[in-house]
Amino acid sequence: MNKVIPLQSFYETVNKYLPDDSAMPAVFIGHGSPMNAIADNAFTQSLSKLASHILKPKAILVVSAHWLTRGTFVSATVKPRTIYDFGGFPEELYHIKYPAPGSPDFAELIKNELSSIHAQADSDMGFDHGTWSVLRHMYPQADIPTFQLSIDYTKPAEWHYSIARQLSALRNKGLLIVGSGNIVHNLSMIKWDENSSKAYDWAIEFDERVKELLMSNNNDMLIHYPKLGKAASLAVPTNDHYLPMMYINGVRQNKDALTFTYEGIDMGSISMRCFVYSPV
Repeated sequence: MNKVIPLQSFYETVNKYLPDDSAMPAVFIGHGSPMNAIADNAFTQSLSKLASHILKPKAILVVSAHWLTRGTFVSATVKPRTIYDFGGFPEELYHIKYPAPGSPDFAELIKNELSSIHAQADSDMGFDHGTWSVLRHMYPQADIPTFQLSIDYTKPAEWHYSIARQLSALRNKGLLIVGSGNIVHNLSMIKWDENSSKAYDWAIEFDERVKELLMSNNNDMLIHYPKLGKAASLAVPTNDHYLPMMYINGVRQNKDALTFTYEGIDMGSISMRCFVYSPV
């Protein structure tokens, strides 16, 4: 079972005890709407606070729900562009830039670690909104080399978890690994009316069940989440936003503690739950 520590205790622990040569944390962010990129709310404030209480990483690897591929790719772009992979939002959103440099060196490390699956370098990929909408709150200076790992949508959750296990040791090299998706993500059932945005019972049920499974380190059930019944089928109609969590669970190390840094459900059917595995 994971040791679960409260949020305030997490901040006190990392400030007091985390030495310079310790493993970086691994973070899952429920990123929600692209509008969070320009919002100042409890969720975005939690991202800023989280980043301010961990050591500055040498590089950041993001596994985003918005880079789906056939095969596995690692972005090795020197100057990644900001990608606006959405439509119908305010013009302000399309003018945001996140000019962090890429990290070809770390990308090469990842590619080598995943040589068994023939991971390939991609020299064109920029930052999709699952990456920049989160990092602009965590690291607004955009001064940390950042790159992405794609999600091979042809593979099952168990495969993604096993691939992530191969990357766990890279946390000890100063690499912050971030999964950006949503545990509950059903766009077809979003409640657009703010007056009727109470979360669906099935969304609450699945989000809380996943929380329990994370706390008990039950990776088998998290991998085989369809066994959780109707709530699972409604919460995860497609697994693109769920799979980034598999990567963060996969890079968990034995001495990590689990902390939930944010929780809540937006628009009835989008879980904003965030958590971090940190060495203690």
